[in-house]
Amino acid sequence: MYLTWCINVGTLKINGRCARILIDTGAQRSFVSEAFAEGLDVPLTPMTQTLLVSTPLGDDVERNHYYPSCEVEVTGRPLTCDFVPLSMLEFDAILGMDWLEKHHARVDCYTKVLELEDDQGNTLCFEGDRGKSNACIISVMRARKMMRKGCHAYLAYVVDDTKKEVDIKDVRVVCKYPDVFPKDLPGLPPDREIEFVIEVEPGTKPISIPPYRMAPAELQELKVQLQELLDNGFIRPSHSPWGAPVLFVKKKDGTLRMCIDYRQLNKVTIKNRYPLPRIDDLFDQLRGAIVFSKIDLRSGYHQLKIKESDIPKSAFRTRYGHYEFLVMSFGLTNAPAAFMDLMNRVFSEYLDQFVIVFIDDILIYSKSEEEHEHHLGLILDRLREKQLFAKFSKCEFWLKEIGFLGHVISGSGVAVDNAKIKAIMDWERPKNVKEIRSFLGLAGYYRKFVEKFSVLASPFTKLTKKGAKFIWDDKCEKGFLELKKRLTEAPVLTLPIQGIGYDIYSDASIQGLGCVLMQNGKVIAYASRQLRKHEVNYPTHDLELGAVVFALKIWRHYLYGETCHIFTDHKSLKYVFTQKELNMRQRRWMELIKDYDLIIDYHPGKANVVADALSRKNTTGTLLTCLQALRARVEVSTCGALIARFEVRPTLLGEISRSQAMDEECQKICERILEGPVENFRVRDDGLLLFKDRVCIPRNEELQKSILEEAHSSAYAMHPGGTKMYRDLKESYWWSGMKRDIAEYVSRCLTCQQVKAEHQHPA
Repeated sequence: MYLTWCINVGTLKINGRCARILIDTGAQRSFVSEAFAEGLDVPLTPMTQTLLVSTPLGDDVERNHYYPSCEVEVTGRPLTCDFVPLSMLEFDAILGMDWLEKHHARVDCYTKVLELEDDQGNTLCFEGDRGKSNACIISVMRARKMMRKGCHAYLAYVVDDTKKEVDIKDVRVVCKYPDVFPKDLPGLPPDREIEFVIEVEPGTKPISIPPYRMAPAELQELKVQLQELLDNGFIRPSHSPWGAPVLFVKKKDGTLRMCIDYRQLNKVTIKNRYPLPRIDDLFDQLRGAIVFSKIDLRSGYHQLKIKESDIPKSAFRTRYGHYEFLVMSFGLTNAPAAFMDLMNRVFSEYLDQFVIVFIDDILIYSKSEEEHEHHLGLILDRLREKQLFAKFSKCEFWLKEIGFLGHVISGSGVAVDNAKIKAIMDWERPKNVKEIRSFLGLAGYYRKFVEKFSVLASPFTKLTKKGAKFIWDDKCEKGFLELKKRLTEAPVLTLPIQGIGYDIYSDASIQGLGCVLMQNGKVIAYASRQLRKHEVNYPTHDLELGAVVFALKIWRHYLYGETCHIFTDHKSLKYVFTQKELNMRQRRWMELIKDYDLIIDYHPGKANVVADALSRKNTTGTLLTCLQALRARVEVSTCGALIARFEVRPTLLGEISRSQAMDEECQKICERILEGPVENFRVRDDGLLLFKDRVCIPRNEELQKSILEEAHSSAYAMHPGGTKMYRDLKESYWWSGMKRDIAEYVSRCLTCQQVKAEHQHPA
């Protein structure tokens, strides 16, 4: 099939709005879809007499109103048209003979151009949709056939990572607070309710270290940055006996950041134990939120003064002099705790209601745009009141999806930020124990997203044990690569809702314990750990019960006081509450279990799969999964080009899987299959129910309609007839009454009614 020019279909502006139009010489009047008409901004006017309209379905509908004198723009010239509202799906408007006659329409079939005349007699040309190249395009059905025959298929996609600059004047609410977003800090911060204190261990003598040697480029940069700090009043010349050296590190944009090496001072500083919030506790507050804004303070640490008596301890030594900080500096051990204390005091009445704070990162979240307008105003008012300043270029406002603390947050839940895990994906094979620990420390930040994280990491975690010989074998390599792969395919984790109960799927093996916390069929978190030395000898029953106890302990903050349904593939656990004889370990665990309102049920191993409940974040991974489901051999190659952004909706197979899970009839068949073979039906490894190796479509009108639209009226389907469409669809899908539904759908297609010729002999 090749792209061809189409003279009767195209896009024109109607009252300034782009509309998909059909030019129809078989229609006496011009029509507009009722949905599109809502934005015409033209009053609906009564007709002098009722109009009877025959639809492609053979029905007659009466119309008593129309939209007069709408402007249809052709090559920049407005041509007036009266539109009658009609229920249509495929087109926004139909231009009929009333409009074509009025503007003296002439069709040139050779050049495929429609010529029209405006009121002044000027000729206007309409060319309709034109393919710019003879690109060969095939339908989805054809692609499936070719892949099943062994043809090679290539999946290419491009992304655009360029960001548009936004002006503060264009951001709702924020535009009223330009003073909160200055280009530079106005100088020394005001006196606040807390000051930064550097308290050292009693008896500590001043520590002074000679300056490090620097390259000429670094010395030049040192001069510039010292002058900036002096101009802002953040540092002053010092005579302190203390002194730390200076070094430079490269930032992402290639510029140099000046850092003070306070390591020796930090060793003798008494640690401030003010608690930093747990990341997962912060995210739990976001349930139900759909609108987000993020505020990043400008050089946040420099907005808090150091206590006057402790200023000499902040001194640093350079080639160009001895200086000391008047404001809190980066690199001081107690700086995060002190700043967290300040932020909690500033936003105390709003915390966990509509704002969460982690050091100098502020996230405002709301359940509606109306709420968000109010919440955002309150936070900006508080920043203005406390004279805290933000950096506009690093802030984001009014987003449905936002990056925060290495995660992507949306109304759907929390996902891994792919930009943040790039370091994990680029990590080379560890060459020693230190590199293994570094990798696990970084990857472990996202362990709640990876099912059986500990099991995958087990082969190379063993190498970190004391006295273990470092041998990187095939098991280590396989686990290392699989862990990186799982992170790229990490699911979107939903946020918990109190009061509706939880489901837990637990499992135990000789490799470790694993469990999944779910709610309403969606994953909240994964948890896993390796078996301890003494646990390796536990009998199977105790291991499986241990997995349940592990889940209850690690998610106690969710489960305590809530109903909980636990599923295990160890059938005897179902009767643990009525079991008469328990060993000492089981008795101890039962005392803990009794604190929870829970039910333990048996779920066969193969059915204990939660992959269908996952909403995959990575679009490439989802598409590859679908291709592999077609039994296509897939090889992946990347070129590194960044051109445009590619977005996909949830895959059709994913929608079918979710629909099957909610369909009572499909679930009954699945239950029968678990008991024994069922004629013509089977469950695929990914959980999909098949009928004679075809995907079984449940009784879901919306889902069936989307499949029919894809096969008939998508951009690449070319509107096949009922017989051909049924022949194509039945290779992949099945539902009761499928042939009848296809015939009825084709008979209702407006395009087929208008364009296709009659092939029967006249009576």
